[in-house]
Amino acid sequence: DTAVISGAIVFLKRDFALSDVQTEAAVSSILLGCILGAGFAGAICDRFGRKRTLIGAAGLFLLSSIGAAVPQALWQFATARVIGGLAIGVASMLSPLYIAEIAPASARGRLVSLNPMAIVTGILAAYVVSWLLAGRSESAWRWMFASASVPSALFMAALLFVPESPRWLVQAGRMEEARGVLADFSEPAL
Repeated sequence: DTAVISGAIVFLKRDFALSDVQTEAAVSSILLGCILGAGFAGAICDRFGRKRTLIGAAGLFLLSSIGAAVPQALWQFATARVIGGLAIGVASMLSPLYIAEIAPASARGRLVSLNPMAIVTGILAAYVVSWLLAGRSESAWRWMFASASVPSALFMAALLFVPESPRWLVQAGRMEEARGVLADFSEPAL
């Protein structure tokens, strides 16, 4: 979401005849969502759980990628970007938290460090996809944003197969479920 704009902005600016100020608004609108998403993510995940909140973020990523691909006006594009920003803010705060809460102590550092590695790998992939799509058609920028729906859908599907955080289950009074998750993810005794 954050990287696709660099490949698409030239085409977007031309198609919507954007002024410099409008272009800046189109690019930066995602940051408003990031601030709001990160600001409210803690309260949301404490209330609804880590897994459900991450699934919600994946849904926002999907909605944003489609919304940014089909707008007919700048305000529609900016709204889609704010929605994407909400997802980024939530996922940026919650992904490392979830990993830290579920990972065995011996692997926790390695697993948490994979999160930023996945982010920069995704940014690189977005640049490559944008480069491959640039110049293919007049609507290439729309395909750049639409292509983000693929990792969004994969993220959502993968989340269906992960357990809820045992820490959140304990907070919610669901002790037996928490014990089951801990048993599945605990390190074998030496």
